[in-house]
Amino acid sequence: QVQLRESGGGLVQVGGSLRLSCAASGPSISAYAMGWFRQAPGKEREFVATISWNGSGNYADSVKGRFTISRDNAKNTLYLQMNSLKPEDTAVYYCAEATYRYQIGGRAQAQYGYWGQGTQVTVSS
Repeated sequence: QVQLRESGGGLVQVGGSLRLSCAASGPSISAYAMGWFRQAPGKEREFVATISWNGSGNYADSVKGRFTISRDNAKNTLYLQMNSLKPEDTAVYYCAEATYRYQIGGRAQAQYGYWGQGTQVTVSS
């Protein structure tokens, strides 16, 4: 069973950048869609970005053009490059792996059976 661990969160000023990493231990992630989700205080967890097993990505409208999801299968690691950060990007960010292999990544949390513990991102103005 895969275990996911996020890192790279922190405090950044408006307009700054961060790169989140999600290291997977256990089975290779190469055959699985992977996703990033976030949960702001007092709000439900929401979709941020996903990358399919074949490398195709999809983004929430709120982050399109600012965030980039990528994967390094050799390192068994998922990334989220976040640029032009805004205060509304403040949240706990979670990575997730799809339950089944060879799926196109989607926005629904139910598609993902494995989750990390999250990493806090705070954007200050």
